[in-house]
Amino acid sequence: MIAVIQKVKEASVGIENQTVGRIGLGLMVLLGIEDSDGEEDILWLSRKIVNMRIFDDADGVMNNSIVDVGGDILLVSQFTLHASTKKGNRPSYIKAARPDIAIPIYEKFIVKIEADLGKLIQTGKFGAMMQVSLCNDGPVTIIIDSKDKK
Repeated sequence: MIAVIQKVKEASVGIENQTVGRIGLGLMVLLGIEDSDGEEDILWLSRKIVNMRIFDDADGVMNNSIVDVGGDILLVSQFTLHASTKKGNRPSYIKAARPDIAIPIYEKFIVKIEADLGKLIQTGKFGAMMQVSLCNDGPVTIIIDSKDKK
């Protein structure tokens, strides 16, 4: 799994000009799933996101997690995170999991991150054409790959 995590002051996702998810202070998480992703990736990535200390403490130092600040999460599936651009100018998405594999993993990830966060999250709709809007705070943007745990 690949996740692009952005600390936001606010974020929303819409489908056909209708807002389907909106948060204030929190994390905008774009999630890409590949065929080899499984339970271990879900557990590791969820814990990593929820415990990542990228929110300011009282001294203005990034020392608090999303749990510490009571923030929210907006999760949007994004298969293009697995784009291969090595050959030619048209990206290949062969590493991205097909919906029959990705949807159950995506749904398990939602359940796990809600449990780790201690509250419900907002989401887009898997496979839909979505419009994402956000105000990145910092800016802080972090890319995490569950297959590269360095």
